[in-house]
Amino acid sequence: MKLTNIRDVYFDLDHTLWDFDKNSSLAFQEIFEDQKLEIELQEFLKIYMPINHQYWKSYRNNLLSKEDLRYGRLRDSFEALKFEVSDTLISKMSEDYINYLPNNNHLLDGAVDILRYLSASYNLHIITNGFEEVQHLKMEKSGILEYFRTVTTSEEAGVKKPHSLIFEKAIGKGTGKPETSVMIGDNFEADICGGHQYGMKVIYLDPSEDNFNTEHPRIQKLKQLRDYL
Repeated sequence: MKLTNIRDVYFDLDHTLWDFDKNSSLAFQEIFEDQKLEIELQEFLKIYMPINHQYWKSYRNNLLSKEDLRYGRLRDSFEALKFEVSDTLISKMSEDYINYLPNNNHLLDGAVDILRYLSASYNLHIITNGFEEVQHLKMEKSGILEYFRTVTTSEEAGVKKPHSLIFEKAIGKGTGKPETSVMIGDNFEADICGGHQYGMKVIYLDPSEDNFNTEHPRIQKLKQLRDYL
């Protein structure tokens, strides 16, 4: 069912348009090769990904700093694997990861097609909790920056999704209103609950169908946005 009276479409970036998992895997592969670490990439990622998820949850809730997130998720992953790495090397790898990450720019299936389709009828925007120094690079290097009128990061806003102030900041950059805007993202708490509580319409990108208990519109692939917009 089509959403009516929508003028502005707000997207999350990582895991919503930008294929974070694939690009992150490639960045780690390059780092391991540079450092000549004899560790199997998939074995590392199996441990790292849930740890990274928990660190991001704590970061969203202001329980740790950006620096603590970058260092701690690697330290905990290597400790869980019982793989010895010095603190100095972990610190270097945490910096290299941020530098290498925007060099890989795979997008989720259908991202460019849906942005081209939506940009003909709506103003498009980004709201992201990702780090200021890399989010613009990701968009520029993947060729999607041109589709967006505004980009709002949590570091710029001073708060992270789902806090209402980041949505207020983002909408304030344009001429829209919450009631004529829709938020699209993969994180139920940050994107969907946050946008809904601020008064926006929301569409939940849930590729794995992990969250069945939601009354909000839900899609598995970006191309299904055509059903709503």
